[in-house]
Amino acid sequence: SLGLMYATLPLGSLLVSATSGWTRRVHRHGRTVVLAALGWGAAMALAGMMRQVWLVLLFLTVAGAFDMVSGIFRSTLWHQTIPDELRGRLAGIEMLSYAAGPQLGQLRSGGMAALTSVRTSIWGGGLACVAAVGLLALALPRLLSYDARTDPHARAVREQRAALAEADAADDEGRGTGRAGPAPAPSG
Repeated sequence: SLGLMYATLPLGSLLVSATSGWTRRVHRHGRTVVLAALGWGAAMALAGMMRQVWLVLLFLTVAGAFDMVSGIFRSTLWHQTIPDELRGRLAGIEMLSYAAGPQLGQLRSGGMAALTSVRTSIWGGGLACVAAVGLLALALPRLLSYDARTDPHARAVREQRAALAEADAADDEGRGTGRAGPAPAPSG
């Protein structure tokens, strides 16, 4: 059953990935990240509270799904709002959070499990996540109000990409490699 528990989080992520077509209709990415993080914490808390193994597996799968939803929209926000001149520095900070975050989480959960129990550590960590996300949402109201359709940075990125695509298409047609006709035969 331990192997199944390890498999459930990736299973939830896989299910969201396989059905991710709905994500293109979501425009309030910040709100979706917050809701997904709240869902992850709640699912983990419920997994820790359950006594039947199949319910634990179900809630771990749900947690994995919420984690993937959060990842999709965090990545989307990143690509829509970070100016090119800051991407390198912010990528370093992001890498630090990906490297240190899980390790700090393991330290917290292991320490709490040693002091209490594994189940208490799981549901306690889930509830702590819900509380932390709630506080961050209150502290960052612009995250909740972010809308890709109206955000000036997202609009600028869309316009820049459209202009580049147009220029590429014109360049391809000028070289004869566009859809307007066949590519020139190689000379030799």
